[in-house]
Amino acid sequence: MILKQGYIVDKRWHVVYLIKENPYAESYRVEDESGNPYFLKIYRLKNTPEKLIDDGIIREIEWSRTIKHKNIISAIDTARLKSEEDGDCQYLVANYFSGELLSEMLQREGKLDPKTATKIFTEMLEGLQYMHNMARPCLHNDITPTNVMLSSKTGGISELIDLGHASPCFMGTPPFDTADLDPRYASGQSFIGKYDERSDIFAATGVFYTMLTGRVPWDVEFTPDMTRKEKIKLVQKVRSQQGEIDVTGIEDEKLADIVKKGLALGYNERYSNVEKLILDLIEGDESDEAMELRSKLIAIDDEDGDDFNLFGDDFGSSGQPTSKQATETTADIDIKRGGGNGFADIAGMDELKEMLRKRVILILKDKELAEKYKLTPPNGMLLYGPPGCGKSFFAEKFAEETGFNFILVKASDLGSIYIHGSQGKIADLFKKAKENAPSVLCFDEFDAFVPNRSGDVGSNQAGEVNEFLTQLNNCSKRGIFVIATSNRPDKVDPAVLRTGRIDRQIYVPMPDATARKLMFELYLKGRPCEEIDSDVLAKKADGYVASDIAYVVNEAATIAAFNHENITQDLLCKTIEGIKPSINKDLLKEYEDMRNKMEGISRNNTLPHVGFK
Repeated sequence: MILKQGYIVDKRWHVVYLIKENPYAESYRVEDESGNPYFLKIYRLKNTPEKLIDDGIIREIEWSRTIKHKNIISAIDTARLKSEEDGDCQYLVANYFSGELLSEMLQREGKLDPKTATKIFTEMLEGLQYMHNMARPCLHNDITPTNVMLSSKTGGISELIDLGHASPCFMGTPPFDTADLDPRYASGQSFIGKYDERSDIFAATGVFYTMLTGRVPWDVEFTPDMTRKEKIKLVQKVRSQQGEIDVTGIEDEKLADIVKKGLALGYNERYSNVEKLILDLIEGDESDEAMELRSKLIAIDDEDGDDFNLFGDDFGSSGQPTSKQATETTADIDIKRGGGNGFADIAGMDELKEMLRKRVILILKDKELAEKYKLTPPNGMLLYGPPGCGKSFFAEKFAEETGFNFILVKASDLGSIYIHGSQGKIADLFKKAKENAPSVLCFDEFDAFVPNRSGDVGSNQAGEVNEFLTQLNNCSKRGIFVIATSNRPDKVDPAVLRTGRIDRQIYVPMPDATARKLMFELYLKGRPCEEIDSDVLAKKADGYVASDIAYVVNEAATIAAFNHENITQDLLCKTIEGIKPSINKDLLKEYEDMRNKMEGISRNNTLPHVGFK
């Protein structure tokens, strides 16, 4: 090992543990002085193949520190280091993989819905468009589902990772090691040493095909003992026998045509650049994001000033709102239809679940009983407490328990650039919830929707709060049950938290040992593991919330995947030791004080704890 655990690189990066190594490079998890995780990769120059070096600098390091784009992982720090045993070394530090690999999502989901797949594909292409149009154009050369990260730090925005094969366009012997490339996503031209924009586009479209269908291009499967030469031979044989890619199963005709062109076997039949592919992909999409992207990619021929207006006018000649403005008062929501395991997926909180069954679910589901006893159906509840404890998850499971439709709403879903636009969206949201009744309407981070009007709130936002108050009034009579979640209930306008609007306020505390044990079992389920003692893990993870435990398991799984090994008890324990819990004692005390204030009493934390089974 070049670096030992506990070693501090450049007085800044604290080495936590080794992730992966080969004869010339090693990868580590490191932390800064504040304990934030980062990824460090260090090369031994004396062992590094010459073809990976340009003018004395490791090519991956050079590209990583040059590239700065939201959809591509880039270097935060690069420098040289001299070791007595290993001689001259070069290293780079990048943001740690905080999130989920696309390959992991596909393994869990099988395939993605067209909207999600198109979003991820577009973000990948934006990253490629940047690389291909740099002052010194660069190819990625290794685009597969395992090299696309859906970063939790950026709210799920896709990032192309691993620039170990990045290079300029070339024809001939690859200036990088090809042994670990996946030929299923490689164009035929790359098998003869030709790498250019079209080869990157081919690979990216292959990933899009996998997202849409759940299958690798041409359904080629490899055996573990196959050499790269044998894999390429098999890919060529299958493509020759089957011909052009089969798009059966891709119902959207536009997307099917894009896949066929992006994966065309003929070199000249394929997209020649990323810009053309993106323009085809966002054709007909009039969202602000698509319009902004379109404006970056095409030059508008408008010499006379009125030939073509990409954005158009907000109002027609009659002074009435155009169709575009009308869409700004329409709530774009996804409705999850009733069904699922319900409370069976939640460990702990038995008292709360029983209370909800008796006082809420019974009345909501049994209308005859409610009418017989003249019971008023409850209107809604606020789930509050520390972040990461599963409040939104509980809301979804509540909907499953009732069999109601579930609608999750975030503040950005109701945003609008128009005056009163958000108020229109709020009204439309409740209208759609009524049309799909019975429904559970869940507002995530409720304080962002209805901030206290006694504070610094503008007139527009105050109007939005008023609209919420109107729509919340006895909405249960319209078949709508509201669940609001918040980490800061003290910021919510108090007029919302009264009977007839949000009837109940329920504190969701930190998970106890039993809940933590079940969380580890949940997150490890279906992953390649050796024998795991979840009781030990639960004890070591005292003070960790659900999101912390999910992060620990995903981190350990990432390390195991790098090394092609099973997840072990020792690896999980070491990962826990290297990750600090999200909630410290001071913050927890703040939430306990907040709870006492909300409940109007001083009490110990005696409510059952939430967890996931």
